[in-house]
Amino acid sequence: MDVLLLSRIQFAFTVAFHYLYPPLSIGLGVCLVIMEGLWLKTGNPVYHQMARFWTRVFALTFAIGVATGIVMEFEFGTNWATYSRFVGDVFGSALAAEGIFAFFLESGFLAILLFGWDKVGRKLHYFATWMVCLGAHFSAIWIVVANSWMQTPAGYQLETTAYGPRAVITDFWAMVFNPSSMDRLFHVLCGAWQAGAFLVVSVSAYYLLRRRHTAFAQASMKVGLGVALVASLLQLVSGHSSAGVVARHQPAKLAAFEGLYETRTNAPLVLAGWVDEANEEVRFNLEIPGLLSWLVHGDVAAPVKGLREFAPEDRPPVNLTFQLYHLMVGIGFGLIAVAGLGSYACWRGRLFDRRGLLWVLVFAVLGPQVANQAGWFATEIGRQPWIVYGLLRTSDGLSATVTAEMVLTSLILFTVLYALLFAVFVYLLNDKIQHGPDAADLEPRGKLAIPGRS
Repeated sequence: MDVLLLSRIQFAFTVAFHYLYPPLSIGLGVCLVIMEGLWLKTGNPVYHQMARFWTRVFALTFAIGVATGIVMEFEFGTNWATYSRFVGDVFGSALAAEGIFAFFLESGFLAILLFGWDKVGRKLHYFATWMVCLGAHFSAIWIVVANSWMQTPAGYQLETTAYGPRAVITDFWAMVFNPSSMDRLFHVLCGAWQAGAFLVVSVSAYYLLRRRHTAFAQASMKVGLGVALVASLLQLVSGHSSAGVVARHQPAKLAAFEGLYETRTNAPLVLAGWVDEANEEVRFNLEIPGLLSWLVHGDVAAPVKGLREFAPEDRPPVNLTFQLYHLMVGIGFGLIAVAGLGSYACWRGRLFDRRGLLWVLVFAVLGPQVANQAGWFATEIGRQPWIVYGLLRTSDGLSATVTAEMVLTSLILFTVLYALLFAVFVYLLNDKIQHGPDAADLEPRGKLAIPGRS
């Protein structure tokens, strides 16, 4: 393998592994705000028990997420020095904003969330829960802004330096609100809400199947399914909006998503198939004629640009992009069905005795994770061969001095380290699930137990 491929594999591996955890933290943060709010409003001790249990799970995912995210920032300098110089002004601003708005907010209130249950008033603790939840969302905002600038650059000018061209911000807010940032942010957050909600649903279904912590599980299930259904439906809306942005600003990526080689009117929406890149066609395809033109332009007679409009060296890997994109979409519709069916059964009072459906809900936790990973891979692979779309090729972003042997060695070490971290995470998460909620949490103690105390 050459240094470019190894560097891409290494970064993809570290980012993909890291991204198992932030969506859980963001989604669980939303669930915590709802659970603790329900406790404050109703006084039902089960909601207090729920909030404390899921806070412990949140702390675990947050800690592993922080530990796995540090490596990526070093990789920018070690493997991608040319790219780092090119985007340094843009990324420096976005990451500085993340530190100010996200890390300070989370770190300032995290201790109160985790350890302040018996030491501060109810309202102050709930405020801390809100701030930690918002901090997790702010972190996502600035990371997505930085990545979206790579997809649709705006608010910059190119300057020539002794080391080559460099993008310099001329309009900070144009950079922040670049053409794809808000649509992609909404899409990412919906995926994160799904990840956290389906974790709550999965654990609750497991307890119901085992007939353990029944009151806790039923209450958690209702909150989890509510968030999961809303997030899954919003994900459908955000996905359509994001695809529209891709069609306008990255037509080669959209064509790869759909395996479309020939520019055509009445362009079909391909539901499944296999792209034969050598012959430039989709085999075994299942498609709906005209639907792609209608979704993109609102008119079946409108043309959609195909891959043959682009030079072969400017096209992304088509079949891989196609399969990953359709995997994401298929799972997305599946999650809508699961959340809808679970919510309907719960509303009718029939869910808790339906073991088959409960088993489906147990394993549904994997759906958002696989869809999130597939979506990001489709997005990043579909951007190729550009690391900054239309401005800097991926092959030109490498460090000049790094060798394939160096990257391979560090990749092996990271794989071993991350495997150990994942084993620790699974062990600790399973330990918390097997232990279950503490019965003592049904009776709030300390300052939180004093009626009216704020």
